[in-house]
Amino acid sequence: MTTTLSERISQSAFDGSRLRVVLLLDLYDGAQKEFLEAYEHMRNQVASVPGHLSDQLCQSIENPSQWLITSEWESAPPFLAWVNSEEHVATVQPLHNCVRDTRSLRFSVLRETGKAFEMAPEAAKGRLQAAPRLGDGVVRHALTFTVRPGTEDVVAKILADYESPQARVDAGTRLRRTSLFMHGNRVVRAVEVEGDLLAALRHVARQPEVRAVEEAINPYLEQDRDLSDPDSARMFFTRAALPTVHHVTAGRHRAQDVRRHALFYQAKEGCGMALARLLAEQDEEAAENPASIVESSTIFQRDDVVVRLLEAVGPIEDQAAQVVGVDGTGKEARLGRLLDGDAVPTDGPGLARFLKESEMTLITDRQAMES
Repeated sequence: MTTTLSERISQSAFDGSRLRVVLLLDLYDGAQKEFLEAYEHMRNQVASVPGHLSDQLCQSIENPSQWLITSEWESAPPFLAWVNSEEHVATVQPLHNCVRDTRSLRFSVLRETGKAFEMAPEAAKGRLQAAPRLGDGVVRHALTFTVRPGTEDVVAKILADYESPQARVDAGTRLRRTSLFMHGNRVVRAVEVEGDLLAALRHVARQPEVRAVEEAINPYLEQDRDLSDPDSARMFFTRAALPTVHHVTAGRHRAQDVRRHALFYQAKEGCGMALARLLAEQDEEAAENPASIVESSTIFQRDDVVVRLLEAVGPIEDQAAQVVGVDGTGKEARLGRLLDGDAVPTDGPGLARFLKESEMTLITDRQAMES
């Protein structure tokens, strides 16, 4: 039987289009006054953030406990830099006492109508998304945290030794794949979900086998957490979030022919987003190159930590420049200026050594079991 290869899939935070963020909130009874005070404080803080254009606070006309905050940003990168910062964590903390449940959605602006838009200068109109992107129905997300140096082997054994949770979350959501990597004392857990990411993460967190693993690694974490305390758990997972900023699938190779790898990049202070953008450019070029061994790439970035999850055919050492993300004139120097530490070596042996040092150790890679 012939396997039909998929079409090219691409999603990116780097296309320059305006971003619309939608935050849905369900308030506790009697928390309206406290919520409005917290929102005023937050609104004033957000207004000063570079890249922020506007926001609106809306209340449901059907259910007064339901609220909506929408904000518009020049593009995705300044919003992601803000929402993943410690300043944001502190700014939204007062809302936690008021809100029963939240859901955040992010959209790039593709089309726009209305008199205000028609009268806007051409430069403003040019910030619309150029064309619809083709997706595959999969949401990709990662979490990262560090463990105390010297405990890596113990933690790796705990993380590798657990039963996979059931895949089916609800009628519209399924946990598709979980891959867990380590690089030194840093742990990265990458998940793929069909449907609602938040619902899937909550589902996984409630499973006994997962809770047992999380409790078992608690003594080894560098950052203390108490998962039985909602505030402590929320703070930990907020700081651990490692969002997807770019994904591309070439659609040239069969799933059974590729292997999964992850590379860790430590950027210089303040250079994480620029480093992720450079790697995204490389991956878009690779997706257009029929000779590329890279079938797909997902780039996760938070602050100065960048992780690149790759699906590739054949030994990655054979195409070290392509796999590292420096396949092209001047790429080594550009990447070297953004990395924390020594520049990327440009000779063959040096590049192979850099690839070996940046490749993360695969602890487990599993499809969740069906119910």
